[in-house]
Amino acid sequence: MPKNSKVTQREHSSEHVTESVADLLAHQEPVDYKRSVLNVTGEAWDKQKEGDEELDAENRPAWNSKLQYILAQIGYSVGLGNVWRFPYLCQKNGGGAYLVPYLVLLVIIGLPLFFLELAVGQRIRRGSIGVWNYICPRLGGIGYASCLVCFFVGLYYNVIIGWSIFYFFKSFQYPLPWSECPVVRNGSVAVVETECERSSATTYFWYREALDISNSISESGGLNWKMTLCLLVAWSLVGLAMIKGIQSSGKVMYFSSLFPYVVLVCFLVRGLLLRGAVDGIMHMFTPKLDKMLDPQVWREAATQVFFALGLGFGGVIAFSSYNKQDNNCHFDATLVSFINFFTSVLATLVVFAVLGFKANIMNEKCVVENAEKILGYLNTNVLSHDLIPPHVNFSHLTAKDYNEMYRVIMTVKEGHFKELGLDACLLEDELNKSVQGTGLAFIAFTEAMTHFPASPFWSVMFFLMLINLGLGSMIGTMSGITTPIIDTFKVRKEVFTVGCCIFAFVVGLIFVQRSGNYFVTMFDDYSATLPLTVVVILENIAVAWIYGTKKFMQELTEMLGFRPYQFYYYTWKYVSPICMAVLMTASIIQLGVSPPGYSAWIREEAAEKFLFYPTWAMAILISLIILASLPLPLVFILRQFHLVSDGSNALSVTYKKGRMMKDISNLEDNDETRFILSKVPSETPSPMPTHRSYLGPGSSSPMEMSGAPNGRYGSGYLLASTPESEL
Repeated sequence: MPKNSKVTQREHSSEHVTESVADLLAHQEPVDYKRSVLNVTGEAWDKQKEGDEELDAENRPAWNSKLQYILAQIGYSVGLGNVWRFPYLCQKNGGGAYLVPYLVLLVIIGLPLFFLELAVGQRIRRGSIGVWNYICPRLGGIGYASCLVCFFVGLYYNVIIGWSIFYFFKSFQYPLPWSECPVVRNGSVAVVETECERSSATTYFWYREALDISNSISESGGLNWKMTLCLLVAWSLVGLAMIKGIQSSGKVMYFSSLFPYVVLVCFLVRGLLLRGAVDGIMHMFTPKLDKMLDPQVWREAATQVFFALGLGFGGVIAFSSYNKQDNNCHFDATLVSFINFFTSVLATLVVFAVLGFKANIMNEKCVVENAEKILGYLNTNVLSHDLIPPHVNFSHLTAKDYNEMYRVIMTVKEGHFKELGLDACLLEDELNKSVQGTGLAFIAFTEAMTHFPASPFWSVMFFLMLINLGLGSMIGTMSGITTPIIDTFKVRKEVFTVGCCIFAFVVGLIFVQRSGNYFVTMFDDYSATLPLTVVVILENIAVAWIYGTKKFMQELTEMLGFRPYQFYYYTWKYVSPICMAVLMTASIIQLGVSPPGYSAWIREEAAEKFLFYPTWAMAILISLIILASLPLPLVFILRQFHLVSDGSNALSVTYKKGRMMKDISNLEDNDETRFILSKVPSETPSPMPTHRSYLGPGSSSPMEMSGAPNGRYGSGYLLASTPESEL
């Protein structure tokens, strides 16, 4: 380069020099690619900022081991839903017959989409906002929508952890506080609490002692201070885990991810030794094949697959972004998906063993109560002694003897049988009683545990397991918020995490008022289902149709070292989008056909009653769906019509001491491609990061530093090799 050239003359000057691209490229001196970067923000170079960026790139947190990462993904995907929602759906939808549609949909929807999220997170190495901005800026709202949904889910999910914490501390008593109904003294007379007597001890403890629930969502009743403290403890645990980051919280995963399996296996062994457990297991594996033809069963199976793996939340992407780029994420996706399925089946076996035991207990109680009624009718001559078979012994009455006696009485007294008020006391009826959601853990399980030897020990283990499952999922859910926000807006991790937890706790107070359980039901049913379905459909479309399935498969081949099966090509391009669209349509139709409602606990009746949401609650419900989905069209419109600058109109070339920032605003697309990227238009790099050639330790390929991956929509996003956040 001539000594009197502009660049040479000013190389020793501290002033910035702005020149044309042609002037710079005319010089033959090679560019220092390690200190060159395509800056589409038009900002001046800052040495301190450059140093920080390079330091962030080098110091991005990483998993200490592959096992730690796998356990973190398992801890995130395996949650409370595996313990109570899956067994409930299995019981409701035909037992073993439900496993068939679930497994089919896991293979054609769950596994491919889970693999897709792992792959893009690992390749681009950023949170959900950065990933989808990187792939398709117009669909950048996907990341923001995921963050909002994670926030909504985290609000009520941590309340459930708070409930588990409350029961955990209450378990250190013998007998357990929910084993018997409380006695109320009225003067010198002691009577059993009426509400408890009309329901059961465990039901009364749940609704009255734990929740102190109001009769409807319209009756706030003020804060429940016990649950408020438990919620504060829950958010404190989550906040501490998030602040510590993956290096330290990852170590906790060895305990929190493995401990639930130890407890489930112990419960299964103990449950199988209980009287009547085999009846429950046989009920589970006796398929009702007619249920497989019911579209509702397939819709619920698809929804469960969708939520079981945590698709669309951003947690999967966040965790995989801390991996090395040559990690075999296909193996990870397959392993975690089927471990998740195995866990659901294991938990279901435990649940059905316990329910079989509980059904036998309840059936025996039913037989005793109705036998006393029959004895009363015999003593008052309402029934003749001739109706009682001679081998029946009322002091040792079995369920079989009672059923025989019941059929005889029903046949003889056919015209007046209803007036007798006798129940059939069939074990099958007890097994068919569906116990949904929280009721399974806090009513059915607690009732069964009161009959266990050393019941406080089993209760402590069970609720410690629920806390572990919940915290593992909450860490992943919060990562779906913190990782993309920190990546995108460069906020300080500790400050943002603490602020987020405090804000969530304050907003979450709505769930710990006396009507809070009804809001938990509302958020669980409606805040995530429809928005997440839309998010995952758009994720699928962004990769398979906008970026291109063939290109994506090629990227995976370069990243993994082998070409994924063609099965993924067809599922990403056709099968998964169609299935998800059908699921979304079915959800919308279901929402329109069945007016939203909830099960309210009526204190005076000591029973549940289905109520429709009032108008103001419907407004909140609809607002949740709209708010969670709003970033999708909003970001698209703002970027489509250039209402928000994406950095494509204010670019200049500034050179200082070997650092070059290029302004390509005045170049045509073809010129931009040819001069800046040194390629013909047809060879323009894809939105996904190009394959990184190995240039030796500490080296970077020129292509990695040559330009923004999204062309003129790339708005300054860093490349996959230099992500900038911590968990």
